[in-house]
Amino acid sequence: MSVTASGGSSLARPQLYQTVAVSTILQAEQQDRFPERGELNELTAYYESGAKRLEIAQTITNNADLIVSRAANRIFTGGTPMAYLEKPQEIEEMAVASPSGNTRVPAEAMTYVENRGSSSPGFFGAFRSLFSTSGPIPPGFRPINVTRYGPANMQKSLRDLSWFLRYVTYAIVAGDPSILIVNVRGLREVIENACSADATIVALQEMRAAAIDYFNRETDAKEIVTQYFDVLLAEFKAPSPSNKIRQRPSSDLQGLQLPQSYYNAAERRQKFVMKPGLSQSEKQAVIKAAYRQIFERDITRAYSQSISYLESQVKNGDISMKEFVRRVCKSPLYRQQFFEPFINSRALELAFRHILGRGPSSREEVQNYFSIVSQGGLAALVDALVDSQEYSDYFGEETVPYLRGLGQEAQECRNWGMQQDLFNYSAPFRKVPQFITTFAKYDRPLPDQHVYGSGNDPLEIQFGAIFPKETRSPSSSPAPFSKDTKRLLIHRGPATQNQNSNPKARGEFPGTLGAKVFRLNNELPGASNGIGVKYAEASTQALIRACYRQVFGRDVYEGQRLTVPEIKLENGEITVREFVRILAKSDTFRKLYWSSLYVVKAIEYIHRRLLGRPTYGRQEMNKYFDISAKKGFYALVDAIIDSVEYSEAFGEDTVPYERYLTAGGYQLRKTRPGNLGEGIGTKVEKQETPRFIELGTVSDLRTAPEIKQRINQGVSVKRGQSKVFKLTNTSDKVGLKNAIAAAYRQIFERDLNPYIVQTQFTALESKLGNQEITVKEFIEALGCSELYLKEFYAPYPNTKVIELGTKHFLGRAPLNQREIQKYNQILATQGIRAFIGAMVNSMEYIQVFGEDTVPYRRFPTLPAANFPNTERLYNKLTKQDKEIVVPSFEPAKLNI
Repeated sequence: MSVTASGGSSLARPQLYQTVAVSTILQAEQQDRFPERGELNELTAYYESGAKRLEIAQTITNNADLIVSRAANRIFTGGTPMAYLEKPQEIEEMAVASPSGNTRVPAEAMTYVENRGSSSPGFFGAFRSLFSTSGPIPPGFRPINVTRYGPANMQKSLRDLSWFLRYVTYAIVAGDPSILIVNVRGLREVIENACSADATIVALQEMRAAAIDYFNRETDAKEIVTQYFDVLLAEFKAPSPSNKIRQRPSSDLQGLQLPQSYYNAAERRQKFVMKPGLSQSEKQAVIKAAYRQIFERDITRAYSQSISYLESQVKNGDISMKEFVRRVCKSPLYRQQFFEPFINSRALELAFRHILGRGPSSREEVQNYFSIVSQGGLAALVDALVDSQEYSDYFGEETVPYLRGLGQEAQECRNWGMQQDLFNYSAPFRKVPQFITTFAKYDRPLPDQHVYGSGNDPLEIQFGAIFPKETRSPSSSPAPFSKDTKRLLIHRGPATQNQNSNPKARGEFPGTLGAKVFRLNNELPGASNGIGVKYAEASTQALIRACYRQVFGRDVYEGQRLTVPEIKLENGEITVREFVRILAKSDTFRKLYWSSLYVVKAIEYIHRRLLGRPTYGRQEMNKYFDISAKKGFYALVDAIIDSVEYSEAFGEDTVPYERYLTAGGYQLRKTRPGNLGEGIGTKVEKQETPRFIELGTVSDLRTAPEIKQRINQGVSVKRGQSKVFKLTNTSDKVGLKNAIAAAYRQIFERDLNPYIVQTQFTALESKLGNQEITVKEFIEALGCSELYLKEFYAPYPNTKVIELGTKHFLGRAPLNQREIQKYNQILATQGIRAFIGAMVNSMEYIQVFGEDTVPYRRFPTLPAANFPNTERLYNKLTKQDKEIVVPSFEPAKLNI
């Protein structure tokens, strides 16, 4: 089964059948253990018998025609069934040659039977089968006459018998009868309707006896062939399995069904149930299965971790498996692994995977549980999932949750791809939320979407198709349109007569602004002169031609004209409505708008031709799609022509005309060569605004007091400082003053001379002049001041505060993520003052600036560590740009 992008799903290739090697290794892989001795012995026996199995399959293949013909002779009379066998092409070509006349034909092609001993199952075997029985004959068996049965049915019956024989060879080579279960069970009812199930049973028994005759001297081979033919007969006699229906907790959700054959073909996933009578080793295996489901790995083996007190309680029967799952999901180990490292949406979908074995089903479900986890945390989310009706229906009190993936139950189409990704990838390696981004796409702007698909629909003729752009991969999510969404159509006529403002005006003619209308009596409302030419030859021929152009979209060729209906229309035997119906049901129309198109596009074409407008939306399309699927093409045509809208708009004597069109179609018609205006196609001169004007333009509205405040305050600008200020002697008052001014410019990114706030630092300046504190302590005190906290700490997030701190106190941008994490931990736990103290007292500050040097901008030339970020940080206007130069994490691109 291959699912393409138009279905909104990922590529899925389920296992069609199991082999001994696959089923054995898969069971060990699901339990996260090495293969046991019994499993290894089973694999050894299978591989040792590999040559024998291939030899058996080859022998049956070489003699397949004789085996099938012997079975056919048993159930057919009155003819030679051998003539109806499907021959390979090369065998048919060589059948005209004889051994004596054509030496190029190998002898193996001439004799289909290889002599394997004293037994010679050829003609004598077939002759002997007439006087012996190969098994109990059903009481309802009657031989089938070849003449009455017919050549076509004979070919189909012998083809089916050949298929049964092929299935047996497949199962023998695979070493597992699951392929017989998948392909044979349920065929009895099908064959009973076409032929006879009793005759098929007799034929299969005869095929078993014919195949066994080739292995009379080989006991092992005979047992293998007998075993698989017995399975074939048992599966054919078994009744058809019923579909597996997905249990739904709500009545408003669609009921999903999965064919039993898909379930049988899926990988065999073992289910674990905690029962009181299990041994200690079996109970431990059940607990490990719970760990593998919840933690996605066996934590006891991989990490030597376990929750021993919970294990003892569930083993002793003090708590049920349901309570064990609840408490394990609330444990600190689970919180550390699957809750704390992720945002709430990712933690939510992982909890769905671990507890319910599936992904979120809809946007509403995500919103519901997201509010739960946002208000109550992990504990509330776990309680909501474990106490849900769905958990009780699927797992109850004793069963360990399991993944309900492809083959286990029917899957929804709308989130197929996300569901498969959630099952196939481990949580530690996929940290980006999947389902929340899928459902969030529903909020994208509607003009880029189409009513019936997720791709763009630039051309009006594409209708319901999904035609993605060539430069990007198709989206895996469905369109954000629901069944209640309605297309906006443009009316070809007066602006007041459209689908929303005046629905009752559908039957009125469009007038001079719209399409030309043809009526059989050639009388338009308000234009009748009382005479009216009815059934005139000229008017009827023009009307017939208009019918052809409207229904087929063009004038038809002479050989495609329907002359008999034309004559009936001219004679008044049928109405225009019936004439349109006959045209729409013709072979020409069917080939044009039905046979070569998929259903949605065909419906859109037919709807436009017969009703003169596109479909309104999904609700209307679903109705027509249902009619097409259940009753076919002709019922669709009748439904449209017999509709109330057709009667109101056209009646019995009016040719359908285009009444509405889409905005895209209208735009396409406006851009035709004859409709191009003077301004269309001319070169657009783009006026570029200089960068300095763009930066100086005020984007928001500012009041007069705010402008005055900004004038008094000033803005932070880049300081091109090239001199290093080092205070070695406090007796030099000019040097002291310059060092203090340089410290203000470095820490506050401005001079403090014009501001009154400088009086806050008078005590610090005097202490520095009296040598009571060093320049380093002066810098640290400035950083801990109220002005610095107000300007560079309160307005910004922690990442921006760290960035500004390294700029002011270390003269550079943050080096890497590790440094940001280090300072972020200090800032979050100890506060801004401890953060500034850590930088000022760091080894880097002491080595570069020491005790008496004012910090300055470092790395003025290349090469230098983190030079680009430092340049970018110093070239910003801090008060006007709040962008974070070095973010605390790299933005992740959504892989959807």
